[in-house]
Amino acid sequence: MNIKSLLLGSAAALAAVSGAHAADAIVAAEPEPMEYVRVCDAFGKGYFYIPGTETCLKVGGYVRFQTNWDNIDAAPGVENNNWNARTRALINFSAKSDTEYGALGSYIALRTWAEEDYNGGSVEIDEAYITLGGFKVGYMYNYWDAGLSGETDDLGSNRINAVGYEYSSDTIKAGFFVDELIAHYSENDFGATTATTDTYGNDGIGIEAQVSGTFGAVSATLLGGYDFAAEDGSIRAIVTAAIGPGTLGVAGIWSSGANAYYDLAEWTVAAEYAVKLNDKLSITPAFQYWDTLDVSPSGNFVGNREAWRAGVTLDYKITDGLTSKVSVQYTDMDNDGDRTDDEEVWSGFVRLQRSF
Repeated sequence: MNIKSLLLGSAAALAAVSGAHAADAIVAAEPEPMEYVRVCDAFGKGYFYIPGTETCLKVGGYVRFQTNWDNIDAAPGVENNNWNARTRALINFSAKSDTEYGALGSYIALRTWAEEDYNGGSVEIDEAYITLGGFKVGYMYNYWDAGLSGETDDLGSNRINAVGYEYSSDTIKAGFFVDELIAHYSENDFGATTATTDTYGNDGIGIEAQVSGTFGAVSATLLGGYDFAAEDGSIRAIVTAAIGPGTLGVAGIWSSGANAYYDLAEWTVAAEYAVKLNDKLSITPAFQYWDTLDVSPSGNFVGNREAWRAGVTLDYKITDGLTSKVSVQYTDMDNDGDRTDDEEVWSGFVRLQRSF
């Protein structure tokens, strides 16, 4: 074998070995791209896509510190503080997605009070419901919870299990709900002469319907509710209008008898004028009058006792997400023959709230 043949053979062998090693080389796998949270703008501000889904989620809530006060004296021999402080926390989750039947949504809100005489700090469901298109079912505040913007009026509130449908257009909104009525509306602050704090039929049924509309600077709402267990109902109207530097709000309620939707009086009227003084400060003076406060054992309003309340509420925006509120109210009610020291009551609160 000559030198030339030896060199050519060696080169071929090296090429073969190099090729074999190249074919067997281990290549590290590329890392899968990380899926970052994507903004979802289909349902409004604050929503984002849950990773790996087409469902949009929004998280919100607030922390509220509030000190309440009044001048009500305790009964002889009973200790009573004329003020108390409480802290409230609420967190809510709203999930929405598009379906062939319209937008599918769910809402969950959890809250707690750091106050022993309320719920001792335990967590409770504030609301939990499902929506599909215009249908809504679950545990919720109903139409009666909405009132005027200040802190003077008392125009009803229910948090109940309900199912119903709501139609909305650019100017008109209408809805109908069937409610499970398991409790009264209120403890009757005016000392009614009958036990109106009893439930109006355990697991009773009620219906409510509301129509509202906005026409330029004027908005109007008409609401009705009927309690089948009490065989009585209530009707409420609210009208607001932009007048001058502020917004005038007027409301009225008539009840055929004490019922789960409204039982404070046979009828009441309220008015307020909310003025935004600047970008941070607003002031809302308001007034409300109640007529025929007492209720007979059969549930009918009787007698001629009446009450009225006047007050003012100041709202101040400290910075984005942080607001404060100060409320002062004066309530005057006719003597019910039992209470002698609190027919004229001064009350109010100071609140600081961080919302997100």
